[in-house]
Amino acid sequence: MNGLELLRAVEVLHREKQVSKEVIFANIEKAVRLAIQKRFDDEEGIEVAIDRQSGHIHAQKGDKVLTPDELGRIAAGAAKQLIIQGIKEEESNTVYTDFIKIKGELVNGTVQRFEGGSATVSLGKSEAFLPRGEMIPGETHHPNERIKAVILDVRKQGHRVKIILSRTHPDFVRRLFEEEIPEIHERTIEIKAVAREAGYRTKVAISSIDMKVDCVGACVGVRGSRIKNIVDELGGERIDIVRWNDSLQVLIPNALQPASIEEVFLYNRLGRAIVLVNEDQLSLAIGRRGQNVRLASKLVGWDIEIMTHDELNEGIERAENWFRQIPGVTDEMVEAFIEEGFLSYDDLTFLEVADLAELAGTTEEQAEEMIAFAEEAAEQVETESRSARPSEEARQTSASPARPSPAAQAAKLFSDLPAEPAQPKPTKESLFGPDEPEPPPEQTLSAAQLFGDKPAPTPPPAEPPVVPAPSEETTP
Repeated sequence: MNGLELLRAVEVLHREKQVSKEVIFANIEKAVRLAIQKRFDDEEGIEVAIDRQSGHIHAQKGDKVLTPDELGRIAAGAAKQLIIQGIKEEESNTVYTDFIKIKGELVNGTVQRFEGGSATVSLGKSEAFLPRGEMIPGETHHPNERIKAVILDVRKQGHRVKIILSRTHPDFVRRLFEEEIPEIHERTIEIKAVAREAGYRTKVAISSIDMKVDCVGACVGVRGSRIKNIVDELGGERIDIVRWNDSLQVLIPNALQPASIEEVFLYNRLGRAIVLVNEDQLSLAIGRRGQNVRLASKLVGWDIEIMTHDELNEGIERAENWFRQIPGVTDEMVEAFIEEGFLSYDDLTFLEVADLAELAGTTEEQAEEMIAFAEEAAEQVETESRSARPSEEARQTSASPARPSPAAQAAKLFSDLPAEPAQPKPTKESLFGPDEPEPPPEQTLSAAQLFGDKPAPTPPPAEPPVVPAPSEETTP
């Protein structure tokens, strides 16, 4: 290979593999040095240099200038393998560097294969992996399908780079909002928080920097055109847009919409908010299987408990009875615990000894004893509640009569009906007459006549055969 051919080959590798020319030249020099070392079994006095302008390779061992023909086939093969390996390593480094910069960003790709519930997605010259767990529940993909996803992670595995995509991460919804709504892309509207349960429901908290721009209206669009595109991409997932507010007293009711909230109590020590609602709003605030309150808790970053007024009063009364059983606890301490939102033994165990001592106004030794007692009492309460559940279920089962089976219900229903007069069971003689193999057509009885409410009519008796009278001529 002359210098021009070498330069041309370096240029092709640079374009196709996205590897710098200097790295390719350095790998070639390293490979030639290895070939010389294998040829002479000695690494001293080896000098290799490539002219970056002409492509000429200068190699010598000591004072002897070497040509490629002197290296031999085995040395040349080893040099070739080293060049390939070096270029692959540099290519993987380039891919890793390029994709680690856009981690968490939205990318468009084409599904190449769908095997074992997971998809391989082509991202230009690189391939990414979309695991089954990162797909929206219920969706399936097929080859050559165009999909959108966010880059969840980029890992190096040997000489390969593994790019993992996700369509369930909350950032996927965030990037879709940025792509679909210009005001968010321009930072006029800011997404403050996203809470998501992929495939079911998402809550997005937003705020507007410009007071003239309605953040909720801008995200919804004219007749819901903007939000509809996002919902379609998510496979019909429900999206709640929440107005952000720095005050939790305002943000928590907004996050629990569409339920109406009566009052919010905040307890900073526990990071808990107790929300009071009316009885008719309780199920709406909690949501199906607790989904609404769970997403609201993720959105605001606080533990939210939904209660009615009666439930709160019962909880306070129960907590007072529990706390008074702690050795050395006074009424003032019990009142201080409840004012800070502690309603169970478990709540006390979350406190540090110094914090509890400061709250109760006692020494750290007494506070440590209180926490130890609370831990034991919490385990006892949990054990009692577990044992009470089966006994309560058994009591309810024994107290309530067993529900009869459908067959038994049907039998009882028909047994309650008034008895009908017994119908004579038709016989062969009554139906067909004596010595008649088949009934005449006009005497055929229908099923209604046999089994109906009216007794079946009795067919007329068959006439005896006519025997001619004996004549006088034949009488003896």
